[in-house]
Amino acid sequence: MSLFPRLAAALFASALALSPALAQDFSAPQKKQIETIIRDYLLTNPEILRDAYAALESKQARAEAEQRAGALKTYGEMLTNSPYQAVVGNPKGKVTLVEFFDYNCGYCKQALPDLTRLMKEDGDLGVVLKDFPVLGPGSVEAAQVAIAVKKQLQGEKFWAFHVKLLGTRGQVGKAQALAAARDSGADMDRLTKDMDGPEVQATLQESAKLADALNLTGTPTYVVGDEVVVGAVGYGQIKGRLDNIRKCGKASCG
Repeated sequence: MSLFPRLAAALFASALALSPALAQDFSAPQKKQIETIIRDYLLTNPEILRDAYAALESKQARAEAEQRAGALKTYGEMLTNSPYQAVVGNPKGKVTLVEFFDYNCGYCKQALPDLTRLMKEDGDLGVVLKDFPVLGPGSVEAAQVAIAVKKQLQGEKFWAFHVKLLGTRGQVGKAQALAAARDSGADMDRLTKDMDGPEVQATLQESAKLADALNLTGTPTYVVGDEVVVGAVGYGQIKGRLDNIRKCGKASCG
């Protein structure tokens, strides 16, 4: 059965499901005839399906925005001021940017220069890095190493490690993360012990909780003030939102 007949049948079935009494009023041949009428009408006026799909997408987008707005209010402190996070740039900056990332995310790698430029140009910007390893076991391993590294290296030293690991070509896992940690000057004996500590799992659990509350499914995803920005949207879009926060207190003014 092609798309339109299936949609027509689904529409009629939905109508019957919403009104059991209506379903009892029609015989099987009558129901079939009604389905044919609906099918023919949709084939003649296919723009109805387009408009319905657009309305559905708009409704879902509004619902998602409302959900995220509620989550930002509920988990605002956890997003920007948790002990389980790395902060680079200016930790006391007046404006904070949060990034959920994965060390194997190609788009995160592409967006790295944008983040570097933003911090270089804006000395009043703090960037919170949230490990969100969604691209397989290697990503989880890399995140575990990075979380342990954070106990030794902070600020610019951690950023140097982060850039080195995120800039690694090919798939990243435990071996690549340990190599980046060694090159960044980490105490490897201490690192091994810290990787088995409770903070690693607690950090990953917190990031997963936040991602679930915000309905995040991929990386990079940014939290800029009162907005969730999905994808490597580029330097200009992120900077524009940061400028708006300083201007009107929100990511979008007006």
